Amino acid sequence: MFKYLKKYWFFALLAPLAMTGEVFMDLLQPRLMSTIVDDGVLGLNNHGVGDLNLVLTVGLKMIGFVALGSCFGILSGVFANLCAQRFGNDIRKSAFGKIMTLSFEQTDKFTTGSLITRVTNDITQIQNLVMQSIRGFVRTFMLFVGGVISLLLLDVSFAVVVACALPLIILTACFFLAKASPKFYILQEKLDKLNNVMQENVSGSRVVKAYVKERHEQGRFGAANQGLVDTQLGVLLLFSYMSPIMNIILNVSVVAIIKVGSIQVSAGGATPGDVMAAITYISQILHAVMRMTMIFQSVTRGVASGKRVQEILDCMPTIQDGNGWTGHDGSCEGSATTGDALAKSLLRGQVEFRNVSFSYPTMGQRKILDDISLTMYPGETFAILGSTGCGKSTLVNLIPRFYDVTEGEVLVGGIPVKDYPLNDLRDRIAVALQKSEVFSTTIAENIRWGKPDATAEELEKAASIAQAMEYISAKEDSMDTYVTQGGHSLSGGQKQRLAISRAVLKDADILIFDDTTSALDLRTEARLYEALKKHHPDTTKIIIAQRIASVRDADRIAILENGKIVGLGSHDELLETNEIYQEIYKSQAKGVK
Repeated sequence: MFKYLKKYWFFALLAPLAMTGEVFMDLLQPRLMSTIVDDGVLGLNNHGVGDLNLVLTVGLKMIGFVALGSCFGILSGVFANLCAQRFGNDIRKSAFGKIMTLSFEQTDKFTTGSLITRVTNDITQIQNLVMQSIRGFVRTFMLFVGGVISLLLLDVSFAVVVACALPLIILTACFFLAKASPKFYILQEKLDKLNNVMQENVSGSRVVKAYVKERHEQGRFGAANQGLVDTQLGVLLLFSYMSPIMNIILNVSVVAIIKVGSIQVSAGGATPGDVMAAITYISQILHAVMRMTMIFQSVTRGVASGKRVQEILDCMPTIQDGNGWTGHDGSCEGSATTGDALAKSLLRGQVEFRNVSFSYPTMGQRKILDDISLTMYPGETFAILGSTGCGKSTLVNLIPRFYDVTEGEVLVGGIPVKDYPLNDLRDRIAVALQKSEVFSTTIAENIRWGKPDATAEELEKAASIAQAMEYISAKEDSMDTYVTQGGHSLSGGQKQRLAISRAVLKDADILIFDDTTSALDLRTEARLYEALKKHHPDTTKIIIAQRIASVRDADRIAILENGKIVGLGSHDELLETNEIYQEIYKSQAKGVK
């Protein structure tokens, strides 16, 4: 992650430089206090007569140095924050950008809650690590070194106390850090689980309420939260044991300094002011070590978070761009010849499956699709019918390369999908899903995802084809109506028509409806397909449906059963020759004839 920090090297340099000024001012204070005590109060160099003017003069100097040190501290904080926040901003954007490139199988592996935690809490921990490194670490290190040097300059005998106390402090810190370090990674994983439960319940709140599962979900959240609390409490307890031990060592060290100082004062080797200065210096030294321990706590947690974020940054998408590509005008670049380009320009919108088999990575060798071979021709309305879980959605997900085939190949426009750059391939395909994803913005902006520069007339035309203008125009703000998060302000049918409008507006070569009309009544659905045939006759329309009434007018219908094509033909042909289609037809016969 150093490359993200390197561009802010100037702030990373100024922060410790400013901190040097603050620490230097802090180290001057004990010396000045020693002067006030010895000369201003006790008058050791003036036959025991104190000097009030000296007290005032040196006191004002101390105040001035404190003010100057505060200015240095403020500047250090400003520079450190500029560095850490901008660094965090860059790495957060890079992590989010990388998440956007990951394939579905990779995001499923990470889980949504974990990805949210990594982009938010983990990167915050890394920011704290940067802050502590360029500000806190510099301050404590310089206070430690400066305090030791200043103490030695006062009297070498004081260094004996430091030499005895320091190993005890370091051993204590190392012991507790070693105990706490493994818990930080576990802590972030517990936070992942909590975020997963929270995300599921916010997005599925209506289902939770409908099934009166509030108590059940509160229990799940409570269990996840308790796991987080227990882990966090374990870490805090460890450090709560450490602080009293550190304070005992510190107080014993102060008593030792007083004892050594009294001996030195009696022997004439030191003054009372020197003893007071020595007490302050040893307090600074030991407090610096204690603060260093707390910094290492943040560093340990930051390193654990850094590894988690690095897992995202290092994760290469399993689905990569192809080497050759085909332009939108049908021309081919790369290895294709001019003759090939002309031939392939006639296949725009054609989809071909050649001996395609597919297994999900998480399901081992179990085949969801098994040796599928079929062709969907340009401008054709092609329907896929089958029981739940037979592989219908999986089949169409292979066309835009949401997943890659396990065996065989998929071709779009006569070119294997693996040869396309992903953006070019997906620009040719519009997809509308059964679970219609809508965003927290206006209806117009939701539809405009299909074509960012679409005019108002194009939006209305797409919405009219999708049979959505009826409810859109009835709303007070029409296209400017704001949609709440998750589309909760719209009904299921309205959300589906909004998603269909978005897909229609894209005007792609291939239009995929993955059970997109399940919430529409048959009349609205019939008007939709009639409008699509009229306004998009050259678009290949692929329809996944559960109802025969939704697919009976398709040019061809494929029957999918257990991952295999068991029937292919028109409605009338299948009704005569295919037993599975006949059974489906009979079960849905009412209202179909």
